[in-house]
Amino acid sequence: GCRPGDTAVHVSLYLFLGVMVVLTVCGNVLVIMSVAQFKQLHTPTNYLILSLAVSDLLLGLLVMFPNMILCVETCWYFGDVFCKVYTSADVLLCTASILNLSFISIDRYYAVCQPLLYRSKITVNAVLIMILVTWSVSAVVGFGMIFLELNILGIEEFYYDHVACEGGCVLFQSGVSSTVSSLLSFYIPGVIMLGIYLKIFLVAQRQVRSIHNTKTSDPSQTKATKTLAIIMGAFLSFWTPFFVCNIIDPFISYSTPPALFGTLVWVGYLNSTVNPLVYAFFYSWFRKAFRVIISGKIFNSDISDIKLFTE
Repeated sequence: GCRPGDTAVHVSLYLFLGVMVVLTVCGNVLVIMSVAQFKQLHTPTNYLILSLAVSDLLLGLLVMFPNMILCVETCWYFGDVFCKVYTSADVLLCTASILNLSFISIDRYYAVCQPLLYRSKITVNAVLIMILVTWSVSAVVGFGMIFLELNILGIEEFYYDHVACEGGCVLFQSGVSSTVSSLLSFYIPGVIMLGIYLKIFLVAQRQVRSIHNTKTSDPSQTKATKTLAIIMGAFLSFWTPFFVCNIIDPFISYSTPPALFGTLVWVGYLNSTVNPLVYAFFYSWFRKAFRVIISGKIFNSDISDIKLFTE
């Protein structure tokens, strides 16, 4: 049910979570506008980054915003249908984030480990297929699980007797559901990504050591790989605590304190806030694009003349 809380706590929670929501939305809008507006950024890698930014932006709008109100008010005011849409979007967008990151790691693998095959393998069409796969799988996992009630398969009675309540909106999962969905959304793609980045790292080390190959090693590719490895590392560190908890909870008879669960979810959401900051921090051309957009120069007709790449 809904309880009146301490006003000071309410206000500070709203301020803190509100700032996160605004940062997430604005940061990802900047990434999307940069890639969309600047022809120089129309590359296969950046289309994957665009897809990642779209999933992060939607997470900010459709998930973080309602979750902020639910966190502070401890009450769901938006009805049952939107509760289902919101929990589906939550699962869908977190899954889309990690699948986007997985495909980005494959893109990096070809760029660094198979540079001669890169242009023929990672074409715009190949990337569009990756993006299509990302969003279709995510939609099936997200909407399929919630709307077909697969998450409470076999524990319906317990759910309706003990969990479901007026003014509540919680993604409740059986042991099977939490294990399967965590494997699909996080553990399997996570392990694959780690493996790919490890391989890239070893190849990059080898390239550094063999001085004869100075011509084949490309510093801008190395930088891109480092940046994307940091983004992947951030993703894993932000989301691992939640997914560990998510898999264990049903097997310890749901004894995780709701406040802890809520906090771990927000730590995961933070990842969508941080991604654009990482780009801004590491890529001079993204910073330049951001500046052009923020200063309003984006509305000038001669935007195509602005050079983003100096090197």
